[in-house]
Amino acid sequence: MIHLNTNNYKKEILDKICYTELVYGRINKKLNKELSKDKIEELISEIISKTDEVDFQKTGKNIYITNSERNVRLTINSYTNRIITADKLNKKTTNR
Repeated sequence: MIHLNTNNYKKEILDKICYTELVYGRINKKLNKELSKDKIEELISEIISKTDEVDFQKTGKNIYITNSERNVRLTINSYTNRIITADKLNKKTTNR
C-alpha cells in the first residue's frame, strides 16, 4: 500500500476523472441515493477536493480515497482515472 500525499496527484485525479454509464447507477445504489449524473459528478469532485491527501491510498492499480467526514470511500483506477465505485463506510470499516 502506498500513501499518496501530493497536491499534484489530487489535482490530476480531479482534472482527469472519468465515468462509465454503469458507474452512475452503482454509485446511487451503493450510497442509497437517486442523484442525476451531474449531481454525482459534483459529489465525487467535492469528496476528492475536501479529502486530505493522507487519505489517498494506492493499492495495486486502484486508489482508495477515504473521507471519514462524509463516511465514504471512493475507488478509482489509477491508470485510467476512472471511478469504479463509492462505498458507504460503517463505523468499523477502515482503509484497505
